[in-house]
Amino acid sequence: MFDSKALEQFSAKGISVAKIEEQLSCFVEGFPFLDVMSSASVERGILEIPKEEQADYMNTWSEYLAGDNTIVKFVPASGAASRMFKMLYTFLASSNDTPMADNEKKFFDNIERFAFYGELDAACIKIEEKDIKTLIASGQYKKVASALLSSEGLNYGEMPKGLILFHKTADGMRTAMEEHLAEGAMYAKNSTGKVNVHFTVSPEHVGLFKKLVSEVQEAYERKYSVNYDVTFSVQKSSTDTIAVDLDNNPFVNDDDTILFRPGGHGALIENLNDIDADIIFLKNIDNVVPDSFKFSTVAYKKILAGLLISTQRTIFAYVELIDSGKYSQEQVHEMIYFLQNKLCVRNPEIKLLEDVELVLYIKKILQRPLRVCGMVRNLGEAGGGPFYAANEEGIVSLQILESTQIDISNIEKRALFENGTHFNPVDLVCAVKDYEGNKYNLTEYVDKKTAFLSEKSKDGRALKALELPGLWNGAMSNWNTLFVEVPIETFNPVKEVNDLLRSEHC
Repeated sequence: MFDSKALEQFSAKGISVAKIEEQLSCFVEGFPFLDVMSSASVERGILEIPKEEQADYMNTWSEYLAGDNTIVKFVPASGAASRMFKMLYTFLASSNDTPMADNEKKFFDNIERFAFYGELDAACIKIEEKDIKTLIASGQYKKVASALLSSEGLNYGEMPKGLILFHKTADGMRTAMEEHLAEGAMYAKNSTGKVNVHFTVSPEHVGLFKKLVSEVQEAYERKYSVNYDVTFSVQKSSTDTIAVDLDNNPFVNDDDTILFRPGGHGALIENLNDIDADIIFLKNIDNVVPDSFKFSTVAYKKILAGLLISTQRTIFAYVELIDSGKYSQEQVHEMIYFLQNKLCVRNPEIKLLEDVELVLYIKKILQRPLRVCGMVRNLGEAGGGPFYAANEEGIVSLQILESTQIDISNIEKRALFENGTHFNPVDLVCAVKDYEGNKYNLTEYVDKKTAFLSEKSKDGRALKALELPGLWNGAMSNWNTLFVEVPIETFNPVKEVNDLLRSEHC
């Protein structure tokens, strides 16, 4: 089916022919919607941590940090900032010389409040020999916008979000990446003062990230009395997915090569799997605030981590008990209660299992990666949320789902999604080793049937693309999961540039 040129291309990417054929079959067969049973809520599936228990969980985490454990803060940071500035691109492409839309006016009216104002002012002087105030006074708004976005100026249109100046501080201006370094020092510093932070970045930006780290690391280490180990990885080419035309045949480029596309953030399960750590914090690059607003964020990170450790200890104790063979019937019932009511894993077939078969099933469920996920009250944000869903075997568990995974044409299923009380802010703490210290192979816990298809185009030609199961969605489908309500003030994403004008960022 494939010629020698195609086979060479597959080999160079590290993708087997069998994997290609599997992906091609996905375009023909499609993917089933998940069987959603209900949305999760504080009444069912989302924990509210009482104030009187919060200090205990924070202490549990502090005690864990004092031990000989490896903690890593994992930050997906490959996203380009271009979408942040969509409004400015629209303005530049318009026939208007002055801002007309409300968001355009808001940007220019408040331009001095942005952390990048000083650098932008210098860029305008260099390119136009006029500062920002002079350009705006003479109605040359587009020259200011161009200096911000173009390669002649700050090149923010092509930069990754992690390298955009987000905040003003007493010590100067900070990028999003620097805020993550500061965060890590506040809740992920081990007993020796070491803080491990890992960023996944685009290949073309690795050098820029490393350069910034080399410039600021020493200052942050002094400020927070820590030693950083900052590492980077890129999305593996072996996780790219083949694209097809509308007839489901491989999409062939003008140079006769087959088109591959990045597999989406779900591809990063491979990068996460390469991290050698006991506990991994996972959070998006743009969800950061200055130190003056970090109190709630840091407190709840410690609470989530303390709950994770507490739950993990219970799981380890049960698995050790099973391995010892010295468990009673009462203890087996206790484990079943834990599975069903603490981990929210329910199997309608469990009543048919007896003796050894039942205990082996319990151990199989317990012996999985564990994650604690913060959930915020839904304020109309687009994106995924917490649900109960059943897999092919009929086992119901907690899942983070996107709208594409739910049959929105079904009125009842659509209502579950639209009426959900909580939203996924991507705030996870993960335990990835078993009770003997062996690291789980995270790629074995992916539900491949939660991938999805989308329609794109290239060079004016329509195509279909395949995105892998999302990192915190189907890629973690077979993990044990706890959902915890966290305050809305811990969720401060910067999706468009004017978000930086919110009080949490200024």
